[in-house]
Amino acid sequence: MGYGGAESQEAPEPRRTSPPHKPGSMAQSLPLGTGSSDQFIESLDRLSKKTGVLATIVLDRTSGAILNTSGSLSSIRSATASSQAAPAAVTDDASSAPKDQNGVEELAGMVWNYMNATKDLVQGLDAQDEVKLLRLRTKKYELVIVPDTKYLLVVVHETPSA
Repeated sequence: MGYGGAESQEAPEPRRTSPPHKPGSMAQSLPLGTGSSDQFIESLDRLSKKTGVLATIVLDRTSGAILNTSGSLSSIRSATASSQAAPAAVTDDASSAPKDQNGVEELAGMVWNYMNATKDLVQGLDAQDEVKLLRLRTKKYELVIVPDTKYLLVVVHETPSA
């Protein structure tokens, strides 16, 4: 929703607090690199089933639109963030799905902004350079962000204990 005002829809903005969610089939213009979209989707499916992987998200590189998700991000949100989003109450399965979708959209927006800020940093250091991989590690989770010319692949997994 921005930082205090309406956002213009005329041209893609360099930063957006939340990317537009456009769910749908990825078969249109996938895959990343070479191979078929079926192979890419199978690879994503295998990746999402790896031990410790909580979720995968594929974003459009230009707009930040969510193209595909797998897994669940509901466990990632802290109790504080969850209580701010909705009052504490007994929830059923039907009400948890929209909350998880909001979490996906919120995370996608944060990742997209992070990627754009990192790209700006790299371009500021050397205009001929580009970001190839980002790893963000916290006490609990690690986000691996792999940029492509058209997509951003985000893998969220648990941080292994040391």
